[in-house]
Order: sequence, then C-alpha cells, then structure tokens
Amino acid sequence: MSADLAGPVDLTGTGLELSISGSVATVTLTRPERRNAMTPGMWHGLARIGASIPDAVRVVVVRGAGPSFCAGIDLRMFSAEGVPGEEANPSPDDPAFDESIAGFQAGYTWLRDPAFVSIAAVQGHAIGAGFQLALACDLRVIADDAKFCMKEPALGLVPDLTGTKPLVEIVGLPRAIELCLTARTVDAAEAAELRLAELVVPRGDLDGAVSDLVAALLSTDAAAARATKALLAQAPGNTLEQQAAAERAAQAALLAARRAH
Repeated sequence: MSADLAGPVDLTGTGLELSISGSVATVTLTRPERRNAMTPGMWHGLARIGASIPDAVRVVVVRGAGPSFCAGIDLRMFSAEGVPGEEANPSPDDPAFDESIAGFQAGYTWLRDPAFVSIAAVQGHAIGAGFQLALACDLRVIADDAKFCMKEPALGLVPDLTGTKPLVEIVGLPRAIELCLTARTVDAAEAAELRLAELVVPRGDLDGAVSDLVAALLSTDAAAARATKALLAQAPGNTLEQQAAAERAAQAALLAARRAH
C-alpha cells in the first residue's frame, strides 16, 4: 500500500486491495473464487478506502480480479450460516437497520467525489451489487464479455446500493423499470447502446484501454478538471440560468485560486 495515503487503511480480510501510483488509485476486488461476490466487509472496506484517498489522486480505477468484475451479493448472507467472518444481516425492524444500509452505501457514494474521476473496468459479470458499483463510477470501460444485471428484484429485494439514480439518469425511467423488474441480462453490445459503457473493447484489450483513458484524463489541468466535474454534476438539477451562474462562479474561483498561487 502506498505511503501517499492520507492514513492507514486496514483491508485485512475484506477481499479488497488498494494500490496508489502517483495520481492514480486502483481498487481491486480480490475474491475471484467467489467471482468477487460482495459482503458487508467489502462495503465497509470500500468506505474506508474512500475516506483515505489522498488529495493527489486524480483518477480511481475499480476492477475485479479473475473472470468477473463482481457477481453481486454473496448469497450466503441470506443463509442461516451466513458468510464466515462476516456480520449478520440486521433485521428490518431493528433501529440500526437504516444506519447499517447507509454504511454499506458509503462504500459507493465516495466514487462520485469531484476531486477525481472514477472508472469501472468491467469484465464478465457485473450483477446486482456489482452493477451498482459500476454505476457508482463516473465512467465505465467494459470488455466485450461483460454482462450487466440488476438482480435484486428477482431475489425479493430492491437495489439499495445507490444504483437506482444513475441507472435512471443514464437509460431513462422506462428502460430502468424494464431492466430492474425483468432482472434480465444486458450484454456488452446493448450496454453500449444504452450508454451504460463509454467504451467496449475485446477482453484482452481492457487493461490497455483503461490505461489509455487514465493517461488522457491526466493530460488536462488538475484544478480545471476537478472544477469541471463538479460543474457538470450540478447541471442535471439546474435550470439554464442556474447553470450559467454556476459556470461564472466556478470560473472566477478557479482563476482566483490560480492567481493566488
């Protein structure tokens, strides 16, 4: 783990690895024997990573080890035995239930931070919690064997890891309803048509394509990139007049900060 981290991050037993090289942080899901199926420990680990990313990081890449990005929730969570070494699921009538889910969601929300651009590098399955992890990232570069599925409704659940908002924003409400309530699989070609992926490449070219995108992102001015991402994130909720005012304010703040240095 890089000494550039803002603080130590203990990822022991979480099924996650973090590496930082210069301005790029790479988060890897490392449970290939379970196709990177997710557990509460992984969600808490992701949240700890998000809280510890240093200011120098400009790009965060999220990837999965092995043949799949992430096969969703580890279904042993719903068995009497549970996942070895993991906390038990809180009961929905437990006062701590809402807080518990919010803690899981914190593993996803940090990926939208305007301080950096997040990229999901997706191969194989991205199911349920894995699909939502890809949706939490700003950009998705996917292999031609990628398969997306919002599986939760088929399991008697709702998607609750912050995936519903970006899904609707990307594909529109009618298509989001269809995808979720049929729980059908979307292949790489359809994902590109639905704008769920910025780039589709052959499986063997995935790492190179991600590296090329990272290099392109790092070629722009760091302060301008951060200010622009923050500005773009406001646009969907703003009127034209509000966005125009936000542009003026962002430009003034950026130029003032540059003069100060």
